[in-house]
Amino acid sequence: MPFTPFHLGPGALFKAIGGDHFSFMIFGGSQVLMDVEPLVRMTRGDTVLHGLSHTVAGAFAIGIVSAAVGRPLSNMVLRHSVGGSPTIGWTVAFISAFVGTYSHIALDAVMHPDMNPLWPFALGNGLLGLISVANLHWFCIASGVLGGAIAIPRALRRA
Repeated sequence: MPFTPFHLGPGALFKAIGGDHFSFMIFGGSQVLMDVEPLVRMTRGDTVLHGLSHTVAGAFAIGIVSAAVGRPLSNMVLRHSVGGSPTIGWTVAFISAFVGTYSHIALDAVMHPDMNPLWPFALGNGLLGLISVANLHWFCIASGVLGGAIAIPRALRRA
């Protein structure tokens, strides 16, 4: 199923660790953009769902788009919701986007046999079955819980 919320668990942990040096909004946006291709392929009834978007080359291109579109949109949302002028800089935007796209292909490669994540450098999927799908989901959930356990007390201290 495209647009899985499980990818957001590691994103919450990255945000908790990175703080102001990481944008959860841009990370989340990159997750959605990564799964546009599988969604289109599902609606067409294709047998291969994870094509170019789920490769290192595709993740790079989607990361560029995620940062370029996500930075101004995220800054606009922050200005209107937080007030003042919080800004996400270009470095944070690109780091967040690339962490999003590359973590996405790493997580998906464990469970989707139709992927060639290292294309154009190599064919095949050496990550397939590295851990069970259930354990992959638990890892994502645990990452989100740990991220919340770190970030929430930090946010309460700031307030």
